[in-house]
Amino acid sequence: MKHRSLAVAISLAMLTAAAISQNAPAQRDQPSARSQERIEREVRHELLMLPYFGVFDNIAYKVDGYNVTLMGQVVRPSLKSDAENVVKHIEGVEHVDNKIEVLPPSPMDDRLRVQLFRAIYGYEPLQKYALGVQKPIRIIVKNGHVTLEGVVDSEADKNLVNIRANSVPGIFSVTNNLRVVSS
Repeated sequence: MKHRSLAVAISLAMLTAAAISQNAPAQRDQPSARSQERIEREVRHELLMLPYFGVFDNIAYKVDGYNVTLMGQVVRPSLKSDAENVVKHIEGVEHVDNKIEVLPPSPMDDRLRVQLFRAIYGYEPLQKYALGVQKPIRIIVKNGHVTLEGVVDSEADKNLVNIRANSVPGIFSVTNNLRVVSS
């Protein structure tokens, strides 16, 4: 009798567990650390390879499991959708949350971008940053307000970029978010 009630209890427990698992929403495990690193590398690579991604655009991303969040600012609306499309097609990415801001078109901002580029990258002590296709100092201009994003080699270079940006006439403010990365 004891064995029979034990068998019935085990059968009932198994049926209950099966019913719960069928009704529970399908949840996928988090990717392994290696898989997460691969997704991050591929997202970075695909974003850097975008044909119209330039010095006046700033795209950041966050990978959380199989989800990627895109952030930042771009000058061209097509760059926002291009970034989302290339990330969507990366193996392992299930969802892309595109929070990239498209900067408003403005002839004044366009003029300031060119002047800032010349003031920063045309200045001899900072010309080492002008080498290569992807510039390490991003110049974001929105309604006359400037934000500097990216990386430099030293605190002195960071301060020099800030001084050069503040010397351009017509700018309302400069926010220097440059990070110093030692080599």
